[in-house]
Amino acid sequence: MARITAGVTTSHVPAIGAAIDRGETASDYWAPLFAGYEWSRKWMAANLPDVVVLVYNDHASNFSLEVIPTFAIGCAESYRIADEGFGPRPVPEVPGHADLSCHLAEQLILEEFDLTVVNRLDVDHGLTVPMSLLFGQPEAWPVRVVPIAVNVVQYPQPSGRRCYELGKAIGRAVASFPEDLNVQVWGTGGMSHQLQGPRAGFINPAFDNAFLDRIVDDPEALTHIGHLEYLREAGSEGIELIMWLIMRGALGERVNPLHRFYHVPASNTAVGHLVLEAG
Repeated sequence: MARITAGVTTSHVPAIGAAIDRGETASDYWAPLFAGYEWSRKWMAANLPDVVVLVYNDHASNFSLEVIPTFAIGCAESYRIADEGFGPRPVPEVPGHADLSCHLAEQLILEEFDLTVVNRLDVDHGLTVPMSLLFGQPEAWPVRVVPIAVNVVQYPQPSGRRCYELGKAIGRAVASFPEDLNVQVWGTGGMSHQLQGPRAGFINPAFDNAFLDRIVDDPEALTHIGHLEYLREAGSEGIELIMWLIMRGALGERVNPLHRFYHVPASNTAVGHLVLEAG
């Protein structure tokens, strides 16, 4: 049977991708951030999964404001790199695992999670930046990916509770897949940041570090954080943290924290990163 062995959280700041693509990772500004991922890259090379279920949000690259699914799952054999206005990032096309995707879609929809099935999906920095941070700049990605897109762009976004329960359902669905697969679940986005308005540039390290503590030891408490609290305490884009709860729900009740990193700022965002071993 397939099994979930680990979970990863990381921010997916577009400027991080630009720094990688332009060869600026050793600059004075960016070097401290990329140093925080060195341990994770080495660990990932030694613990490479077969498939990553990667939870991210689209930034109007594949879904426009005309159609915004609350939850969507890619069920394709591969995913092209989206053009976000400056041309696609110079990274490989993302290989999918259509069989696992279709199995997850079936099981999750039968558990009454209304996922939109997407058979053609272009993926943007929300998905590719985390992969670059963990795998570097390979000629081909070393894992296959099941992308799960979450609406964190337009109100009403799903609640943290709903995301956490979706994660639990993903855990059950993966465990029922008959092929022997090593699966990781990644939750991306966040941490505190606001990109517009009078509070543009807002970052709240106290909130972020408390979130990093509780997602390990008390994720249930995080499911009670509402939309307005995210807005107030983590800025208008801090709602992306609900995607981390999908990862945490999938890992089960207990986890073993292997690595933690927090850095301010990356562009105008607080970057958080965890590697969690399934208990």
